[in-house]
Amino acid sequence: MTAKKLFIKTYGCQMNVYDSERMAEAMGGEGYVQTDSPDDADMILLNTCHIREKAAEKVYSELGRYKGLKAAKPELKIGVAGCVAQAEGEEIMRRQPMVDLVVGPQSYHRLPELTLRAQSGKKALNTEFPEEDKFAHLADRPKAKRGPTAFLTVQEGCDKFCAFCVVPYTRGAEVSRPSERVMREARDLVERGVREITLLGQNVNAYHGHKNGLAGLIRELETIDGLARIRFTTSHPNDMDDALIAAHGECEKLMPYLHLPVQAGSDKILKRMNRSHTAEQYLKLIERLRAARPDLHLSGDFIVGFPEETEADFRDTMALIEAVEYGSAFSFKYSERPGTPAAERAQVPEDEKDDRLQRLQALLTKQQRALQDAMVGREVQVLFEKPGRLPGQMVGKSEYLHAVHVEAEGIAPGDIARIRIDSSGPNSLKGVMLPS
Repeated sequence: MTAKKLFIKTYGCQMNVYDSERMAEAMGGEGYVQTDSPDDADMILLNTCHIREKAAEKVYSELGRYKGLKAAKPELKIGVAGCVAQAEGEEIMRRQPMVDLVVGPQSYHRLPELTLRAQSGKKALNTEFPEEDKFAHLADRPKAKRGPTAFLTVQEGCDKFCAFCVVPYTRGAEVSRPSERVMREARDLVERGVREITLLGQNVNAYHGHKNGLAGLIRELETIDGLARIRFTTSHPNDMDDALIAAHGECEKLMPYLHLPVQAGSDKILKRMNRSHTAEQYLKLIERLRAARPDLHLSGDFIVGFPEETEADFRDTMALIEAVEYGSAFSFKYSERPGTPAAERAQVPEDEKDDRLQRLQALLTKQQRALQDAMVGREVQVLFEKPGRLPGQMVGKSEYLHAVHVEAEGIAPGDIARIRIDSSGPNSLKGVMLPS
């Protein structure tokens, strides 16, 4: 029997990348194999994200591109999954009648049964927040060889209710996977060739599936033979406890990289965002983290032009960035999310948002380049992931998540080698391999 072909387009965060992998595995059990092109697919699945501006409209626009495919191949099934599916629900089917199924991020373990319903000619919709653990209902991951890095979701949802964020409404309340299930999946990934695992969660350091929290899970993961590196993202400052700070200094496999969003440097704006911490508390937390791990590479998130933000508030954010010195960061203009508290407030003019974003990004770029240039002459450990664009070149990541290009024979994906950095480019480093 000819295998059916599944095309998945993934939007947004690393968690969606992980979810797409699990959906593909679930559909693999129903006889589907993945294809890189929608043109020859028997099923198209959009795994959507609601974080960026006009996210829903971009999904509707993408669906419009598939009308011709559906007309030429009526048996083609089209589905929408993820956070836009959760937020829009039946509205997706109303606006795009060619959509056969809609499934929220907490219900994708039901994708095979929803697909069967769609194949019988009925519309299939599930955007519930089910009581059961979706991960417990997914089939075991196939034993196919994996690349050297992998994402592993350990926590979903958020209870923080930041005024700008839709996650509590699309992903639901905080839920943590039991540590024994996480460990089982981690061992399976390592058996399939994975050497670095990034633990994922909307608020990952609020993880409580282990009796000792995220730090306890990290220390248990360190015992897995063959696992060389551990990372985690995304964190909230209020959940960075003493045990996790200590882990950064004591756990050899925990990499010296931390994504710790602050969003703003003005206490007034932080309060209006419902962030529940001050700029001073954040800076003191950074001091404690760097005391535990002096070479820690920090990344952050910033929103400019949040409702009621003044130029003085923005200068407070710039001052915080100057004080921290970020190695990398993500920055955005505020955009309204329907249903969130901030959407109902007085908005900052777009030209002011644009001006502030340009100034903020210029400072972040300056810091990123300075810290990257400071790597020249240093020795790092690089986990190689894939061949580079040049003959004989391999590309991997340093402990600090810098992309590193090396020209050397005999390196394969999954190898870790000692590299001396000899030059710094706009977004990557180059180095030479040192004797082991």
